[in-house]
Amino acid sequence: MNGTVDRFGPWLSGPAELRNNGVVKYGEAKRESPQEELATGERSTRNRVARSILDHGPSTVAELAKRLGLTQAAVRRHLDTLASDGVVEAREQRVYGARTRGRPAKAFALTDCGRDAFDQSYDKLAADALRWIAETSGDEAVVAFARARIAAQSEAYRTAIEAADPQARTEALAKALSADGYAATARSAPGPQQGEQLCQHHCPVAHVAEQYPQLCEAETEFFSSLLGTHVQRLATIAHGDGVCTTYIPRSGHSAPQTTNSASASTAGRNPA
Repeated sequence: MNGTVDRFGPWLSGPAELRNNGVVKYGEAKRESPQEELATGERSTRNRVARSILDHGPSTVAELAKRLGLTQAAVRRHLDTLASDGVVEAREQRVYGARTRGRPAKAFALTDCGRDAFDQSYDKLAADALRWIAETSGDEAVVAFARARIAAQSEAYRTAIEAADPQARTEALAKALSADGYAATARSAPGPQQGEQLCQHHCPVAHVAEQYPQLCEAETEFFSSLLGTHVQRLATIAHGDGVCTTYIPRSGHSAPQTTNSASASTAGRNPA
């Protein structure tokens, strides 16, 4: 459950293109709207600037201008935007040998978040690791890993739940999950059943959980332990649903028994 939402949203539309982060300051006259950016090629050029830094390492304005065939003024403008969005940062350029007179030019480098905005292989690496665990130690080892992963980061969740009023614990859990990037909400369950639905609108590990539902199962068991009641997973992003939905009965009420519900033992599998 320890995942953070990509701060830049859909920055990349392909391996070589930085995705639009949606962080547009509409109140600033100098910043263009997304539609204007597309029409003028601003975003495409900004992608090229970021990609050039990724390919060649920290670069000065002069180096970027020469490499991309742009004016230095244009490069500075794009770097200002990328810096304000947290994609690049300015650093003092390293000088090897005798330092020349004058102030050294600053080099611009990608931040960790900026680098993460480009395609990564973390999902494949995680899936490969779990596959190796399963092949060498069996499925039980995958289950043990999933539970240990949850347990290692449980303290903040337990603190949030214990500090909340008993009637507000689902809401407290939703807020704690949102802080970890799950975009979670809590609401009353529809229909006659007396309960709530915990909805996670984002799942940082959905691609891996599609292959290893033990991750979802461990999370569901964890929710049950935190809230002190049996819960049911109704849907998961990992298996094609739009939202991860967990039914949480209110005190004194049992969970609904329907053909579309999934217990903790089947969490992560599409219950349809």
